[in-house]
Amino acid sequence: MPHIPLPEGIPGIVGPMMYRPETAKPLNELAHVLLHGPNSLTPGERELIATYVSAQNDCFFCQTIHGAVAAHHLGGNEELVQTVKLGFEQAPVSDKLKALLAIAGKVQKGGKSVTTADVERARKHGATDREIHDTVLIAAAFCMYNRYVDGLATWAPQDPQPYRERGAVLAEDGYINSVPANAAAGAGND
Repeated sequence: MPHIPLPEGIPGIVGPMMYRPETAKPLNELAHVLLHGPNSLTPGERELIATYVSAQNDCFFCQTIHGAVAAHHLGGNEELVQTVKLGFEQAPVSDKLKALLAIAGKVQKGGKSVTTADVERARKHGATDREIHDTVLIAAAFCMYNRYVDGLATWAPQDPQPYRERGAVLAEDGYINSVPANAAAGAGND
């Protein structure tokens, strides 16, 4: 049960975003730029970073929805998403992505955990400064998103099918309009 009155039956981050639509807008814009906007990292790679951080934070809703988005971008490869969450060093992904996931994992523990050696490893495997920057920002942002979702004790369905369906929509459309403006009307804002 959520710690504050949130719209009933609305999963994860969507409930708090409906509760405070004025904060939902910049949060969705940030997610859109980081995960869906133009970038040398593919949307699937960026969603894997978000999924991995969310799994490390034990945020069921975020790791499941972003895992579904990642899987959609990766041709439905849910097994790859699971492998990344459980042990990305053994996952069949590029050495560059492994190095970036290592950085993301360090950020999840605390920003000062990232070392020069971590960054050098990423550069050695072809990561650009922008890719390193965006990895750190995705990891930091998802620590915030995960704490937002779990700090309010939001509801998350256990059935994977709604995540697959919503993940396909987010993969195609992005995050800008992921919380409909009319859905926020009438939400409790006291």
